[in-house]
Amino acid sequence: MKGITENFGTLYHPKLALVFYQTKGMNSDTYVESFDMDKKGNPINAHPLTVREANQLVKTLKTAKEEKEPCLKSDGIISNAILHINLNQNKVIWFTKAMQRELCFTENLGIPNGKANVPPMLWIANKNSLSVFALGSSRRPNENTKLYNAPFFNVYENGNACMGTVDVQIKKIASLEEFTTAWESYFFNSYFSHLMLDYNPINGNCVILWESLVNTNNTFPKEVLKKNDKTLKDILS
Repeated sequence: MKGITENFGTLYHPKLALVFYQTKGMNSDTYVESFDMDKKGNPINAHPLTVREANQLVKTLKTAKEEKEPCLKSDGIISNAILHINLNQNKVIWFTKAMQRELCFTENLGIPNGKANVPPMLWIANKNSLSVFALGSSRRPNENTKLYNAPFFNVYENGNACMGTVDVQIKKIASLEEFTTAWESYFFNSYFSHLMLDYNPINGNCVILWESLVNTNNTFPKEVLKKNDKTLKDILS
């Protein structure tokens, strides 16, 4: 019998009981009485339901509803950009093609804010963290696609992004589209400020690179990308 309690499910203890009273007739009135529960589960201390108790009940019911709501459910047909979804971890992997993005830099870098062409990117995110890598082309990656380090400030060598200037608040029941759009927006709306632990993400000078791209139509130069030892299969495993 040792350790048998470890196999039991979660044990819930009665804390509060509500009794609803209603008058008869066309225009019936309702009265709610609240009972505290003693250690044996017996109702005690009958009293009218307080505003505080009512608010707590609403909060509890809302939380229970949200936990049952499907998270990362698509609003329609799933985009070809989505590569992997793990509902147990609320984790999504997707890619974006080369495109222009609005970028922001802190004053100490001396780089103006503005639009610039960025390379194709691989995104890995859950509700609390984001990792980014660069891709060699805008084609949809497969398991054997080799990854490059993301050529941005504020990104560690392992791909983890530092979101220091942005308050990340992903909705608990965000749809798949809301989730990916929010993370992309958070990443590019965060001010790029510095290299992480003296790590240079590109072949060359990162400041000079973005100075040559911001507010121009210059294509992002693939040759500055640093190869990473990972493939998409490594990310999925």
